[in-house]
Amino acid sequence: MTDATPQRATEPGVARDGPARRGRGGDEGEGMDYLVSLPRRVVTVYLPLLVFLFVLLFPFYWMVITTFKSNEELYDFKDFSPFWVVHPTLHNLHKLFFETHYPIWLWNTMVVSVVATFLSLFCAVCAGYAIERLRFKGSRLVGMAIFLAYLVPPSILFIPLSTMVFSYGLFDSKFALILTYPTFLIPFCTWLLMGYFRSIPYELEECALIDGATRLQILVKIILPLAVPGLISAGIFAFTLSWNEFIYALTFISSTTNKTVPVGVVTELVEGDVYHWGSLMAGALMGSLPVAVLYSFFVEYYVSSMTGAVKE
Repeated sequence: MTDATPQRATEPGVARDGPARRGRGGDEGEGMDYLVSLPRRVVTVYLPLLVFLFVLLFPFYWMVITTFKSNEELYDFKDFSPFWVVHPTLHNLHKLFFETHYPIWLWNTMVVSVVATFLSLFCAVCAGYAIERLRFKGSRLVGMAIFLAYLVPPSILFIPLSTMVFSYGLFDSKFALILTYPTFLIPFCTWLLMGYFRSIPYELEECALIDGATRLQILVKIILPLAVPGLISAGIFAFTLSWNEFIYALTFISSTTNKTVPVGVVTELVEGDVYHWGSLMAGALMGSLPVAVLYSFFVEYYVSSMTGAVKE
């Protein structure tokens, strides 16, 4: 009798907990089983992915097929389909690389983009660290003012900047672009790094100060290693804007050998009302590959920078 009583006492508890557990498990199972059926997977997964891939990859596909099309295929839609190549040719690539200064344009674009990116990152790191970590009076207002400077359209800034470029004798040189690109790169990079520095715990910095580290040592040995994803994200942003910039490069550069890819392709491959579409698409395709490769190498750091650095 003594052994049977505890068993009967525990049976209601088991009965009460059983449906609850089964209910919770059933809900979870139902949620996981939602995509088991093929029609639901098609509507919620496959179809959106196909639409996204089409929108994303179709411009590259169009550039590739146009690059290898002859002029006859480009303009004759009755005998040739516009969506694939029947008789591929390398004439457009030969014209781009051997009849224009496209290799020099690529080199100019690379030099300007890399130097402007590193210069902007250096200034943004110094400004972002000072605003977020030194905690001086009015730091928030300074940070907001820096971000508001980014909202000023470049089409307005290039008018006063052109006066300064002419005054210092920098017109038609790479330095004209290297020194003017940071005007729109530094504000956003600073604002981005400010948010990333804010996510790093202050206790790390306080411990380093107690151990006798200087501010420069803290920045180089503690803050920057933790902020690598944020630095890469800001660097990709700055490099992409520098690579694709058009207004300043068109205004401050006049000679053919000093032009960048966005300006050189448009100005040299359009002769009056004649558009060399094959070479234009080849130039656009080759010009977009470095940025695509850069994103592919650092996409993990770029995504991780969106979630912050170290959580307290």
